[in-house]
This record gives sequence, structure tokens and C-alpha cells, in this order.
Amino acid sequence: MRFARAVLNRPYKFTIILLVVNIFVFVMMWQASDLPLSLTTLLPAEVLLPFGAKLNSYIHNQHQWWRFVTPMFLHLNLLHLLVNMYSLWMVGPYVEKLYGSAKYVVLWVVTGVCGVVASYLTVRPGLGAGPITGFIFRAYDGPSAGASGALFGLVGVLFVFGIKFRHELPEGFKRAFGTGLLPMIVLNLFIGYVLRGFIDNAAHLGGMLSGAVLALVVDYRRPGEKSGVALTWRVLQIAAIALVAVSFLKTVQHFRDPWPPELVAQAQPPAAEPQNPAYLNYAKAMNDAQEAFVVAVNDRNSSNIDAAVKNLDASPSLDPKADDLRQRLKALLLQAKDPQATAAASPTVDKNRPAPANPLTQEFFAWRKEYNQWLKTGARNHSGLNQLIGGSEK
Repeated sequence: MRFARAVLNRPYKFTIILLVVNIFVFVMMWQASDLPLSLTTLLPAEVLLPFGAKLNSYIHNQHQWWRFVTPMFLHLNLLHLLVNMYSLWMVGPYVEKLYGSAKYVVLWVVTGVCGVVASYLTVRPGLGAGPITGFIFRAYDGPSAGASGALFGLVGVLFVFGIKFRHELPEGFKRAFGTGLLPMIVLNLFIGYVLRGFIDNAAHLGGMLSGAVLALVVDYRRPGEKSGVALTWRVLQIAAIALVAVSFLKTVQHFRDPWPPELVAQAQPPAAEPQNPAYLNYAKAMNDAQEAFVVAVNDRNSSNIDAAVKNLDASPSLDPKADDLRQRLKALLLQAKDPQATAAASPTVDKNRPAPANPLTQEFFAWRKEYNQWLKTGARNHSGLNQLIGGSEK
């Protein structure tokens, strides 16, 4: 009881701060989406990516390194937020009280970044389709976000803590931590396996393993020890907070960056070996046309538009909705070909400066939402898709 009182009476202010920050960022994202609030409605990529969600093509092609940091503060829907914040409220205070606020902040940020890095490294189209390899690897590059990488990092810390210091812990702490966490860890890994393709298991494992490694070398604050923090940990805490602040500052600076052409082609998961040649021809024409539109608007280069329009006209008819989407995309291409429309859509030559919102690109985004919805529903009748097409969750 003396051990428990000495540890559990310590403050846990940074757990509360993390809760507030995560909720605040989600409220901002939801307001930007203009969607009705519900538990399961997913935020679209048009909201997730400007706020800093992880997308490999952004990190690899545009060197947006801050996307290794910001995803741990973003969530895909209200249910995702509530589950993670409940978990943070259950686990966070124990880690902060045992290790102190300075170490806690460092553990949260480092394990969260490690989770995102693991997610980045495991996007492997050749390995993501198997029942075993699909548990860790992903077959396509999609937006990924969530605090669960850092949360699993805290679980890894408590797991190693309970084993490393088992000889000096009271019985209650031994049962709660260390091997006592194995049932929860196994259950979460089983859920991750069942929902592979929707849950980013690589981020979970990356966070948990990094937390376990850190706990091997980081000592906790024993009862009766002075509350003073070593200068090194205070510096590391400030550096971790600064890293988060700078990452979100970079996100604000690039919030209205032009939509990259590779996103149109790569953010869509590939069709699962479609069997219909007509669908393949239609999908290729639509993808080429979207790339031609983005290049025309962002780079003021309309040289590919005529060929894209010709391919659209030559693509086969699948169903009335597919035909309507094709004709509307063709109309957008013809508008983008107009130099005045292109100039209005991209009023600055400097690609490093934010591009303001404009009616033409807004209309394109609205069209693309409808097209993505058709891919999830109507395209199944033509392509033989057996899996949901969508973004990745943590």
C-alpha cells in the first residue's frame, strides 16, 4: 500500500494534455470535413492528408518528413478517437506516474514515430495480399493515422517494466503489469489479424517493440526518490515537444499545397486482379484523365488533355453511373484546358507556396468522391473486386 500510494498519488498532467490535443485536432478536422457527426463516418483523404496523415508517396517523393510525427494526433472517425482516448486514459497515467512527465513525453513521441515508421516501411504490394504477410504488410499506399502506435508503445513499456522490476514490485503491480498484460496484447493482435487491411498492425507492433526496447534502458522513479529530473531528460522532453510543434507548423505551411499527381494514381488501392477487360480499359482511361487534369491545373501543362479526352471517348460503357462519371470528368478536362480556367485554378507559379481553394479543383474533388464511391459499390459488378476499397486505419 505504501508503494501504491507513493506512485499513484503522483500527477499525470501530460496525459490530460495529450487527451485535449487529440480531441482538439479531431474537432478541427471534423469541422473542415463538413460531414454530419457520427461514430463511424470516416473522414475523407481530402481532410486527413492536409492535416498530416501518413502517405508514403508524400514522404518519399516530396520529403514531407513531418508526416512521421503528426499522424499520432489524428483519427479517422469519432469511434477511432473514443477508443484510443479511452485507452490513453487507462494506460497513460500509469506510465507517467511511474516514469515521470519528462520521460513519459519522450516515450510517447518516440514510440509514436516508430509506429509510423514501421507503417511506412511495410507498404509492400507484393507481400500485402497473403493471409500471413498481410497481417503486417500492406498492399497499397493509403492515408494512415491514429494514436494507437504510441499507445502500444506505452503497453510495451509497462510489459517490460513489470518483468524488469518484478523482484521489487508489490503483488498488485506484478499482476497488472509484465506478464499480466499478455492476455490484452494477444487479444489486440488477434483483432488486428482478423481486421488486417483495415488496422495498421505494423504501426502497432512498431510502437510496442520500440516501447519495450526503451523500457529496457530507462529506469523508473521509485517511491521516495526526489522529484527532480535529470537535465538530459528535461532537454529530451523539450526536444520532443518542439518536434511535434514544428511538425504541425510544417503541416500548416503546406495545408493548401496542390494535390500531387501521384496521389490520384497511388492513393487508390489496386483492384484485386480484376477479370473484366472492359473495366480495365475504363479504369485506365479514368486514371490517366485524372492525372492529366492535375498536371494541367497544378503545372499549367495541358499537353496531355487531348489524349486523355480521346481515351475517355474510346473507353467502354459499363453502366449509366460510370458513363455519367466519365462525361463529367471529360467536362472538367476541357475546362482545365482553357488557359484562363487553369490560371484561376493555380494563380501562383511558385509551387512551394500554398495554392488557394478554387471552384475548378473543388468540383474535381467532389467528382472524385463520387467516383471513389462508385469504385466501392458499382465497380464490383464489373471488376470482380472482393475487398473494400478505402484508406488504412490504425
